[in-house]
Amino acid sequence: MLPAAAPPPPPIVRHYIPYPARRKREMRAYAMRHYGLDTWRLRNPKVIVEHVAVAGSTNAVFATFAPDVADVELHELPGVCSHFVVGPDGTVVQMVPLSIMCRHTVGLNYTAIGIEHVGYRDADVLGNPKQLDASLRLTRWLRCRFGIAVRNVIGHNESLSSPYHRERVVALRRQTHGDWVRASMRRYRARLRTLPCAT
Repeated sequence: MLPAAAPPPPPIVRHYIPYPARRKREMRAYAMRHYGLDTWRLRNPKVIVEHVAVAGSTNAVFATFAPDVADVELHELPGVCSHFVVGPDGTVVQMVPLSIMCRHTVGLNYTAIGIEHVGYRDADVLGNPKQLDASLRLTRWLRCRFGIAVRNVIGHNESLSSPYHRERVVALRRQTHGDWVRASMRRYRARLRTLPCAT
């Protein structure tokens, strides 16, 4: 159930990566292999995953996600993507509609919104007030819009501890990444808790 009142969205630049019928078919097949779900649609998301892009600009992040090519780590299709990227100047770019699944976090893609941050490590974001404020405003709007609890706003490194984590491929059940470790996310969530949903 959605909150009775929710904050307005932050300014968002919509610059969508190509996501044609072929990529949707690939996402549907991926969701069946990994989650047992016959769909490419993201419905009622329960988790928001924060990422560090390991890239120097929003354009570089877009260029990584736009091609529909097998990823270098897991060698699967569709290509990886996230729904948003937050630039160092606070610009928020939406790359994929919220109704579509993205491959950004093994075990959670079926129910998670992905937010990338331009930078190379957690401290780049935490130490940049413009970027951090924009990220918090975006995350607040999304979690309030979808009724997502603050505890389910997680860093990529925390993915295995999510109660929503599920993975049918045995070899990937312990797979995660090093960005947004728990100590960083404790600071992030503490700030997020000061931003209530009611306007």
